[in-house]
Amino acid sequence: MSETGKAAADAMSELKIDLMNPDSVSKFAEDAIAFVSVHGLRILVAILVLLVGRIISRQVSKVVRRVMLKAKVDDILTSFIATIVYYALLSAFVVAALGQAGINVTSFLAVLGAAGLAIGLALKDTLANFAAGVMLILFRMFKKGDYVTVAGTSGTVQELSAFYTELSTPDNQRVVVPNSSILGSVIVNTSAHKTRRIDLIIGISYEDDIEKAKSIIKSILEAEGRLLKTPEPLIAVGNLGDSSVDIFVRPWVATSDYWPTKFALLEKIKISLDEAGISIPYPQSDVHLHKVE
Repeated sequence: MSETGKAAADAMSELKIDLMNPDSVSKFAEDAIAFVSVHGLRILVAILVLLVGRIISRQVSKVVRRVMLKAKVDDILTSFIATIVYYALLSAFVVAALGQAGINVTSFLAVLGAAGLAIGLALKDTLANFAAGVMLILFRMFKKGDYVTVAGTSGTVQELSAFYTELSTPDNQRVVVPNSSILGSVIVNTSAHKTRRIDLIIGISYEDDIEKAKSIIKSILEAEGRLLKTPEPLIAVGNLGDSSVDIFVRPWVATSDYWPTKFALLEKIKISLDEAGISIPYPQSDVHLHKVE
């Protein structure tokens, strides 16, 4: 232990004073004045280093954030890197302040490492979430505003932190998912591409005219302005089912227009086929009864 540390320990051991004894109080005051006169400057410098270090760490973090935002880096990655820079610089200044105060930094770091190991074993699930969060942020599997399906939950990404991901579901529920659960499961990013294909299966009766039904569906697709011209929509018989002839309809649309366009197409196709006398059958069974003599 350093001389400053020994002096501090001796001073702490003598803190048990009798407040009713004037001599004891006087001796304590003299010892306190002597300690401050000898070590006060070093402690003051250590506090000053810590305060200045905090200011510098915050300013550097802000500069890093500004530079990354100017370079149009993703908000989540920017926030993560700026936070790491802040705490890394602050940790360095804390160590410098402790050394300036006369504390044996090597022993302190050894004790801190042992304590960190014990805490790490106790918080292994939390650390697993942190490691998964770092992987998700660095590989940018999704970003804020994307609609994703992760760990069996679908929603819009509101926040991706080091430990958890916050989603907002279509019915406006807030769902918080641990990052380790996300990294260990399939990730579906619906917003990853600008365009998306609408998959419809329109069943018609075996007695109906297939070419007439396809012509009606084609005219509906051509009238829908939100659909993309390329790739061209696919309209083809895709399956001969038990109760219907299934026509596969595959138009392309901008990802942001997917759901409203799909809903509109389903409604228009149903109304138009009804008006043309083409039925959309439902599964049914024929029961034959045989009379036994």
